[in-house]
Amino acid sequence: MTNSATLLKTWPKVKEFFTVPRNEKEYNRLVSILDNLIDEAGDSSLMETIGLLIEAYEKDNYKIGKSSGIDVLNYLMTEHGIKQSDLPDIGSQGVVSEILNGKRDLNVRQIKALSERFNVSPAVFVS
Repeated sequence: MTNSATLLKTWPKVKEFFTVPRNEKEYNRLVSILDNLIDEAGDSSLMETIGLLIEAYEKDNYKIGKSSGIDVLNYLMTEHGIKQSDLPDIGSQGVVSEILNGKRDLNVRQIKALSERFNVSPAVFVS
């Protein structure tokens, strides 16, 4: 059997996993599959392929606006369950509060510390 014949025979069984999602239900199903694969398989081209299909849906359906460094910091603090007092490497709770309220800008040292703490590019904190 040729490669194309094998693919045509197999396609009906796998096409639901290898099609760009057309709606939120299909998108959520693929995200769930990818999450399970990450837990079970580690790194694979299968995960990369499903990730690309998810990305295609997100590109068309989830427009991400420009975020300020403060927006990013607020988001990361919420996601990690961190309070202002949990960031002593940035400054006192008062300093962190002033930064979060837009009364003070992040300096280079603070941006570097946040980048390392959250394992993100320093660029996300530069508005």
